[in-house]
Amino acid sequence: MGNVFGRKSRPTRVTEQDKAILQLKQQRDKLKQYQKRVTLQLETERLLAKQLLNDGKKEKALLLLKKKRYQDQLLDKTENQISNLERMVQDIEFMQIEARFIEGLQVGNDCLKSMHEIMSIEDVERILDETQESIEYQRQIDEMLAGALTQEDEEAVLAELEAITQGEDVALPDIPTEPVPDVPEAANTEPERRVAKDTPDREMLSA
Repeated sequence: MGNVFGRKSRPTRVTEQDKAILQLKQQRDKLKQYQKRVTLQLETERLLAKQLLNDGKKEKALLLLKKKRYQDQLLDKTENQISNLERMVQDIEFMQIEARFIEGLQVGNDCLKSMHEIMSIEDVERILDETQESIEYQRQIDEMLAGALTQEDEEAVLAELEAITQGEDVALPDIPTEPVPDVPEAANTEPERRVAKDTPDREMLSA
């Protein structure tokens, strides 16, 4: 139990780029919250300016609309800042992908180098030569075995081939001529005993 609860969690590998991406996203989210809050405020001020005009307070309505105009310009700047932050996040994430790609290429290159060190060109040529020698040696053995048949064996093989080609019947084993054994007497007397056993029952039923 102590090992289960006392097990240390594996440390997460958080790079500086990950931290930068997190900070950029946090800033972006804060700007979006600010943008949403100001948008609601501008809508409220627009309705208030309309009410002021209905009440004949034109100067106050004009001042409120000027304030609204200034905040609209701030919203435009906020939107540009959000776009820049999102673009920066995308650039960093793409560079991380490229870095992992380069890292994978480096690992593959190192693996190929180590394999080349293990298997040199001389080793490959030696293995190919040994393989060719083995093939040649096996061919010589096959030729020796093929030449081991005598002239009589060759003629027998040709005769068998000719018989197969002509479709001659293949010799089948003889059918056994021994008589079939008799049935034991016990098997013949069994039906008679059964008939004798059933006879008293029939007489009792007829009485």
